[in-house]
Amino acid sequence: MQALASFVCGLIFGSGLMISGMTQPAKVLGFLDILGRWDPTLAFVMAGALAMSSVGYALARRQTRPVIAAQHFWPKRTDVNRPLVIGSVLFGIGWGLAGLCPGPALENLVSLSPRVFVFVMAMIAGMSVLDLWQRHASSAIAIENAALANSDG
Repeated sequence: MQALASFVCGLIFGSGLMISGMTQPAKVLGFLDILGRWDPTLAFVMAGALAMSSVGYALARRQTRPVIAAQHFWPKRTDVNRPLVIGSVLFGIGWGLAGLCPGPALENLVSLSPRVFVFVMAMIAGMSVLDLWQRHASSAIAIENAALANSDG
């Protein structure tokens, strides 16, 4: 059931991106060009998305249990930390250079554009490098904690 719900949500999201024109890098770059020929259409798409998701969150928060999951998975962290800021800056740089973010990039794979393939491969490489780095960091912390535990005893 969760896989079907994920599929339907992805289909709705992808359709919305396509209908609104947000799969076109020129539209996104036009929105980011605030000192040039600014195109505000992305702002309207974002406002509509926020309005709809706000209604969805309000309804979900009223439920004691989700419809197709065992429990709610609400975010626990609300702080702004260094990894969040660094990740946001890197995301913004990539978005500004290519006019693509992950959703539209995956949708644009069907265009068979070499530029889109390079973007998606770079995105996957970046996620893989981060995953390896986080695994290495957590392993190093575990080893350090074990060494500290052994030296205390």
